[in-house]
Amino acid sequence: MHADTIMTGGKIFRGLGLPLAEAVAISGTRIVAVGSDALMFELAGPATRRIDLGGRLAVPGFNDAHQHPLPLGLMMGQVNLRPEYVRTLDQLLEAIRAEARRLPPGQWIQGRGYDDSVLDVERPPTLDELSAAAPDHPVIIFRLCGHVGMANRAALAVAGLTAETPDPEGGALGRDASGLTGLIQERAKQLLTKHIPRPTTTELVEAVDRVSSFLNSQGYTAVMDAGIGFADGMEDITAYRAARDSGALSVRLWGCLFGNPEGIADAAWEAGVRPGSGCEMLRFGAMKVFADGSAGGRTAAMTEPYLQGGHGLLCFDDAQMHGLLAKYHAQGWQLAIHAIGDAGIAQVIAGMRKAATPEQPLAGRRHRIEHCGFLTPAQMAEMATFGIEVVPQPIFLYESGETYITNVGRARAERSYPMASWLREGFHPAASSDAPVSTTDPFLNLQTMVTRRTFRGTVMGGDETIDIAQALHCLTYNGAHSQFSEHRRGRILPGMDADITVLSRDLLSIPAEDIAGTQADLVLLDGRIVHDRQGEVS
Repeated sequence: MHADTIMTGGKIFRGLGLPLAEAVAISGTRIVAVGSDALMFELAGPATRRIDLGGRLAVPGFNDAHQHPLPLGLMMGQVNLRPEYVRTLDQLLEAIRAEARRLPPGQWIQGRGYDDSVLDVERPPTLDELSAAAPDHPVIIFRLCGHVGMANRAALAVAGLTAETPDPEGGALGRDASGLTGLIQERAKQLLTKHIPRPTTTELVEAVDRVSSFLNSQGYTAVMDAGIGFADGMEDITAYRAARDSGALSVRLWGCLFGNPEGIADAAWEAGVRPGSGCEMLRFGAMKVFADGSAGGRTAAMTEPYLQGGHGLLCFDDAQMHGLLAKYHAQGWQLAIHAIGDAGIAQVIAGMRKAATPEQPLAGRRHRIEHCGFLTPAQMAEMATFGIEVVPQPIFLYESGETYITNVGRARAERSYPMASWLREGFHPAASSDAPVSTTDPFLNLQTMVTRRTFRGTVMGGDETIDIAQALHCLTYNGAHSQFSEHRRGRILPGMDADITVLSRDLLSIPAEDIAGTQADLVLLDGRIVHDRQGEVS
């Protein structure tokens, strides 16, 4: 039998601890052989497509184990306030003014990605500043982390919020002597966002198409949507299914439903969505609940106070949180619970342990704590005992590490997101981006794992660096493991799905500081080319 495709003349990173190969052969959707060029040439026939790697490195397709692709696709049409584009208050306000000039009065202006620690004024815009920039439009913008935002007066008016409006449970509205300040934290966001017109199913499918192509261009073949229902409730599921059926979905998607009371868990269950249902391109398997907020926004629940005061916020009391975890565990879902601060992590570990029964133990369930940034050694040991996995975002150290130092001090900040410790203790830390919170750039994420340097060059705990092979393992195999698909993806071996990314640089031999300049030249999904940067195959 002849191979459909052979890739020769390169370096094949088969997986952590495995020797490199020169070439790989693909038939149909599967890898059939990995080894020497000579072996692959023996499998070639007249119709075999031949790809010359020219010494380049091929790796398993990247797997982002925690991001929000549908919101990311939608936000590509919103005001981009990320630090790469906006570093001064004037730039931020001009971006809002420009959007106000473009949109008719009364239409919502949405922005995402500002970082008050990077802005020249070291604070977010005020209520007065946002209101002056767009007096005739309701405006809501969210910080980089997505847990904290600012609104203008028009937005507060549309939502009917006043100084007398009580804080919702697990959230807070900013207040001072004059009334509301426009600040919104955690579950208070819904007081405003519920008034924003929802996207149509067509717009959602277009967003899936847009973000899928974008992720392919960066080398991704698989992602997890860590909050299906965030964009438009149950329509998110409809859109993903339509995108899968039309071919617009070109990354494998592990679906995690939004399980907070305001989420879609009950509606999805009533509609027949069950754990494990779907196909290899779109499968529903996990349930998301928020325990706390973000360390950058000082809403992650900490046992020690922030340097500025306060301990953050728990979104639910213990009884509510533990009840939700018990319910979803009993239904058979993998739990993927957001917890960043050690107080939030403690609440989640206790809830997972209480959810276990003799009929449904924790063993084998691969319940996950998403982020798990500021855990204690004792919590790590307890998680290892009960098989609770971790899905961190190393890129947070690059983008938000300086803010962590400001908020909790150098010593506590350096202990955050301990990749080396997790690997050493037998965890499968599945590196991810949490986009649109952080950039999806996999190469910057890899570089951060290897160097632990912030954007200013500060090393955040040098003893927690890992080597590039381990970093690739975390962004490939561990992502597959987090989605119960390590038997099919995450390594380049015979019998595995032909999900392969060819890189412009040999990450195994270049200096660490050059990793972030790498690009994805070719990306194959099931042996089909979904990205060809230089047009070398097409």
